[in-house]
Amino acid sequence: MRTEQLEYITAVTRLGSLRRAADELRLSQPALSETVRNLERELGVDLLERKRSGATMSASGRELLPHIIGVLDAVDRLRAAAGEQHRISRMVRLGTVNAATVPLLIPVIRDFRATHPLTQVEVVGVQQTDIHRGLLEGSFDLGLVNHLEGDDVPADFEATELLRGRPVVVIRPDSPLASRAAVSVDDLLAVPLIGMRSGYVMHRYVHRLLDGRDPAFAYSTDGAEMGKLLVAEGLGATVLPDFSVIDDPLERRGALVHRPIAGDTTRVLLMLQRRRADSVPQAARDLHEAFVRTARTLTGGKAPWPRRPHPHPHPHPHPQVLPAPPADEKRRPPHPKRSSPWK
Repeated sequence: MRTEQLEYITAVTRLGSLRRAADELRLSQPALSETVRNLERELGVDLLERKRSGATMSASGRELLPHIIGVLDAVDRLRAAAGEQHRISRMVRLGTVNAATVPLLIPVIRDFRATHPLTQVEVVGVQQTDIHRGLLEGSFDLGLVNHLEGDDVPADFEATELLRGRPVVVIRPDSPLASRAAVSVDDLLAVPLIGMRSGYVMHRYVHRLLDGRDPAFAYSTDGAEMGKLLVAEGLGATVLPDFSVIDDPLERRGALVHRPIAGDTTRVLLMLQRRRADSVPQAARDLHEAFVRTARTLTGGKAPWPRRPHPHPHPHPHPQVLPAPPADEKRRPPHPKRSSPWK
């Protein structure tokens, strides 16, 4: 067994295709396929399920994946200890629903790259169900997803709450809704509404908010970033977590504003998830810690923690991003002169 065989199988798993893995590894597809077949024969199991749509880890492969990753990490540590100078090709793959991209995701990647210059970070914007599937199959190391407070976290994943916010209506400054202190459901029904496609948490939230009343959806899109662009171009309003809007470049330039939803106490949680496993790649652990550190700075120094039920909505009347405190921690009253919405 060679370490190259293990690197090849992780590349196929990450990319979901023998062809794409061969392109990345600069091998011919038949050569890559034969190498994987040799490894499968040596181990006595089928590591991949091969379909017309691509190749994914088999159930046996998923059981062995943590051990494969552990071997590759050990090889990396050995090379580093030996002072090997050649580039060690590794990649951390992050699935995201495009939430808190500017205040959280970009600073994390920037800081991570400064300390891991030889590790590639691939950021893939997909729906939550695709992130969960990728985490289970090994094609994602980490996943950034939104949850509504009270949602269950799948038992297969470890989940850390990074940010806690509230849904807000995102509009242009010249919108009639911008003059309101809060936007009602009737207000939303009266304007073109840019919705998230089915499968996104905010799609589910808006339909729950409207309670059977038909919205005038003018557009439906994938993810917060496109939704904000459509709003900035004057095509309608959208509903997003406040942490997806606060300090966004479009907001800083005055192209967007946001308003709370009248009478709504819903909280949206930004969760960092990873598959429960005995062996996690060191680079993935480091990236996870980078998210936790950056979230701590955004939330005034409080450390994020694993999600737990929180019985009471935050009483602060203005949009904020706060971590969920432990049940036995008393809330401190909000400071009246905060200069930053993140603290």
